[in-house]
Amino acid sequence: MATRRTQVHEASPTQETPNPFQLENPRILELAPPLPKSVEETGLKMGLLSDLALKFFYYQGQATGADVAQQLRLPWTGVIEHVIDFLTTEKLVDMRGGKGFGRVSVDFQLIDKGREYARDALQRTTYVGPAPVPIEQYNALIQQQTRESPTISKKQLELALSHLVVPENIVDKLGPAVNSGRSLFLFGPPGNGKTSLAEAISAMFGGEAFIPHCLEIDGQIVKVFDRLVHHPVSLELGRDSGGRRQTFEMDNRWQVCKRPSVIVGGELTLETLDLIYSDTARFYEAPFQVKANGGMLLIDDFGRQKVHPTDLLNRWIVPLEKRVDFLTLHTGKKFEIPFDQLIVFSTNLDPKELVDEAFLRRIKYKIEVGNPDEQQYRTIFRRVCEASGIPYVEQAVSYLLEHTYKQRSLQLRSCHPRDLVQLVKDAARYRGQPPALSRELLDLAVEVFLVDV
Repeated sequence: MATRRTQVHEASPTQETPNPFQLENPRILELAPPLPKSVEETGLKMGLLSDLALKFFYYQGQATGADVAQQLRLPWTGVIEHVIDFLTTEKLVDMRGGKGFGRVSVDFQLIDKGREYARDALQRTTYVGPAPVPIEQYNALIQQQTRESPTISKKQLELALSHLVVPENIVDKLGPAVNSGRSLFLFGPPGNGKTSLAEAISAMFGGEAFIPHCLEIDGQIVKVFDRLVHHPVSLELGRDSGGRRQTFEMDNRWQVCKRPSVIVGGELTLETLDLIYSDTARFYEAPFQVKANGGMLLIDDFGRQKVHPTDLLNRWIVPLEKRVDFLTLHTGKKFEIPFDQLIVFSTNLDPKELVDEAFLRRIKYKIEVGNPDEQQYRTIFRRVCEASGIPYVEQAVSYLLEHTYKQRSLQLRSCHPRDLVQLVKDAARYRGQPPALSRELLDLAVEVFLVDV
């Protein structure tokens, strides 16, 4: 049984938004796409819907109307019932018996003509699954979702970064950058937590986003939902007295997910920023930036990709400024799609060596993540020891600073405490003794790790 939408988010201006599903941002349900009541409201042609149903029958053997509705993520009433009517009228499927009351429970099966049509449909595309969302509906919802993104307060930001040691001046720079939802450039020496900072920003974003299973553009299918990136949120309240599931009523071609966080590194190429077409499957996989819509896209180790940084930014001149991207089908048709994510570039290289001033100007926020000072280094060391179950010894860290870093003119790095403590644990385990910040074990760790190169 579906819970009516008004029961979930109807509230007076003075009341807090009801949150029966324990969402981080319950107001997002106010934007939920409504359940389509007819084939016309799906935005799809009967031919596409019937092809999906035929391919499902082809692989399934026989199935009920309810099975088809569940597979296509569309309601039986008003939509799938008309698809089945069309298939029976065209003598493509035939009834085989019933399991309950009503046509929704009747078993249907392909007949010879239907199997022929199904094979033809599979020649066009092998995609079988949830029905797609038309690109027009997708663009409208994503743009609306962007306008409703909540503001991140300083308190929320500090809480999200509490597991890291971040200087106050960097926190104050990150706040406006994150709330802008635009582009952010993190640069500085390696090992100081730029990637960890970006991941914390992504987690701090919190909230949820609407993700379609796939899109329809000019009759072509583009798969968007990716289980490696998108983590669904349950919109189920349990079961009623009759044992029926109580769920939030919306268009189930969409999935409410945690805000996506996509991280790409050296594998990024210009080709992966456009639609990826499979000649075998004959449908598309959405590129990184589309999967990241509503969340964050992190380009890690920027400047070390196979594609030159200038070529990459040339590709993104329009998206970075206009917040829209243009993709191309293999038919040559171009279409517009929102470019709606916080895009973060992280690099160990000097930004001025990567791109010129004109390109840097298009990246709105540029924040240097430098080396920690001595006090920050001690704080990181203490936290690492606490997490590792090793007693923290202030004198041991002072010894390390004086006899290693200062004598050898080594730069402090935020990652060093973690690595040194791990090496201390390794050495202690080998010797069969409890791990401790002893001078002997620290010297061993330093000797193999902090090598002059």
